[in-house]
Amino acid sequence: MTLPPKPTPRSGRVSLWRYLRLFREDILSAQPARLYRPWMAEFRTPFFRSYLCNQPELVDLILKHRPDDFPKSDRVGEGLRPLLGQSVFVTNGDLWKHQRRIIDPAFEGGRLRDTFGAMVKAGEGAVARLAPLATGQPVEIEAEASHVAADVIFRTLFSIPIENAVAARVFDQFRAHQRTQPVLNLAAFVPLPRWFPRFHRRRTRQTARAIRQLITTLTETRMDEITAGTAPDDLATKIMTTADPVTGQRFETEEMVDQVAIFFLAGHETSASALAWALYLLAMHPEWQDKAAAEAQGALQSRPPEFGDMARLRVAKDVFREALRLYPPVPMMVRETACPERFRDRDIPTGAQIVLSPWHLHRHERLWDNPDGFDPDRFQTENGKTCLRNAYMPFSAGQRVCPGAGFAMIEGPLLLAMLVRAYRFALVAERPAMPVAHLTVRGRDGIWLAITPRTPLEK
Repeated sequence: MTLPPKPTPRSGRVSLWRYLRLFREDILSAQPARLYRPWMAEFRTPFFRSYLCNQPELVDLILKHRPDDFPKSDRVGEGLRPLLGQSVFVTNGDLWKHQRRIIDPAFEGGRLRDTFGAMVKAGEGAVARLAPLATGQPVEIEAEASHVAADVIFRTLFSIPIENAVAARVFDQFRAHQRTQPVLNLAAFVPLPRWFPRFHRRRTRQTARAIRQLITTLTETRMDEITAGTAPDDLATKIMTTADPVTGQRFETEEMVDQVAIFFLAGHETSASALAWALYLLAMHPEWQDKAAAEAQGALQSRPPEFGDMARLRVAKDVFREALRLYPPVPMMVRETACPERFRDRDIPTGAQIVLSPWHLHRHERLWDNPDGFDPDRFQTENGKTCLRNAYMPFSAGQRVCPGAGFAMIEGPLLLAMLVRAYRFALVAERPAMPVAHLTVRGRDGIWLAITPRTPLEK
């Protein structure tokens, strides 16, 4: 049985400087193979200690039971700060709680139904864009997944399609920003005083500034519409008109720009990664692709999808969920100890880095049956159900769970169903995919698939 692609881990011990070079090339292959089995592993550097925690009880302690004692590490946001500012992704404490009290109501269950039509429009746009590419020749599917994910974000957040001039410019600038590898910043590895320059790359600063200027234009325009009473009832309007129930404060323009930047980063980049890998996995397993296509055709017929159809897309949901297991878009999360701890008979000092790795947890050899294999049916087994509760966190968990997790689990299966209903996806033998992680888990040289229309008989 051919297993889905997985990076070759480093062999043996390496020096810190060698590790930094490997990390720069790929976060995943820079890690040793042994991390797929232990409950905890310790790493020591001249500057700090870090501890990878795989034991479900430890993960729950950190994320669910005592989250305030394990704030997000500043190292995570060092490289992203030019773009994200003080967004909910990088803040901690009272400021973070204030931000979440304003943001969370926009993603409550009832709002998903309200945004569903915008997701469908984005999916129809993706189906139309693939039509001239469905010739059987290699197509870089990550770029197409990025396009439709960005379209979803703009339609649900600001009620504008990707074809809108400002939206298109944000999309282009964001792709340029990704190529600068912003997360690879010196301060992510070496503790620096606040006053010390961060030495962000010039291109990183330029693209971040351009994106923020464009988002500011969208935000100021929306504020004018809210004042005039003409604003559409979308996510941006909901967030900008929601007051913190504790303080009564609303987001100012600069604060809203910070939040929109992370919505775009989290909602676009991670969704694109998951969708592209889901399509690749279906191309590897045509029998599952046929199941998903038959399900979509039966549930959706030849009409636009409706919100009630999502309950009938079980195969699409399990395929997407398995893609998130094998290729979690955010492969590692870093917390920091606020006080001394004792984990598994080890003393953990204050300020230690606590690494929670969905990549390793989702493939842990002591938790999952067939951890490296593609098996969407696993979620119907006792092992799969148990691991789903205790060892599955593509959106994090606890109080810092991604507010858009429910949004993503509607968007992903919906887009997947709409695409496989219309097209067949096949591997390109001469261009195999290999996952790498910089900001999110993507293909080292892209993800290439051959696309052909499904015939009426296949449909």
